[in-house]
Amino acid sequence: MLVPLRTVPALIDQVHDQLLAAIVDGTLAPGQRLTQESVAAMLGVSRQPVSHALQVLKRRGLLIEHGKRGVMVAPVEAQRVRDLYQVREALDGMAANLAARRVQAGLIGADERRVADQALAEGLALDAAANIGAFVAADVAFHSALHRLSGNAAIGETVRDEWPHFMRSMGVALADADMRRRVWREHAAILAAIWGGAAAHAEQLARDHTRRAGEETASSLEDKRSVA
Repeated sequence: MLVPLRTVPALIDQVHDQLLAAIVDGTLAPGQRLTQESVAAMLGVSRQPVSHALQVLKRRGLLIEHGKRGVMVAPVEAQRVRDLYQVREALDGMAANLAARRVQAGLIGADERRVADQALAEGLALDAAANIGAFVAADVAFHSALHRLSGNAAIGETVRDEWPHFMRSMGVALADADMRRRVWREHAAILAAIWGGAAAHAEQLARDHTRRAGEETASSLEDKRSVA
């Protein structure tokens, strides 16, 4: 939901964050046209911070040019999803491997372990009545925790800027209840392998999980488009 903002020094960031959240959760749907004037009116701000925020979102690939003075929320393309998940497959596998090796070396602290266990527990606790947004947020929290367990900050930094693209597409696949249950069973298996220090096994599980998620998400998008 877009709500008016207060004028503060970080107003551009606030406009950006509100628009980003609305694009990710579908409030601003793919294909929806935006202008500086319309966004400024919705948020109760001047056009200047809106102009800057729209430029940032265009550079991130979440908005595209539309007409002479407007932009449009970018579509979620199946091939782009496949490309992103292909990269993440390698990073998720690396993160799981490094995390398991840190377990072997006794380098995982109690706080790190607690955060990862809690992320898994919260995802497993979601029931069928939970909305898709809750499952998407829990999925991001779990994988972000695994990235931190790797001890390689570059993994999380590389994925972080792409999370909005992943989150936009994840809602399509996670609409399937069977897939939601399977995803969290796979999460549990990955984390168990990490805690067991089984680096090669953890890496393979993580790679298989991400590869399958990417392909099923892309296929769901293609099916949805063919029906439309």
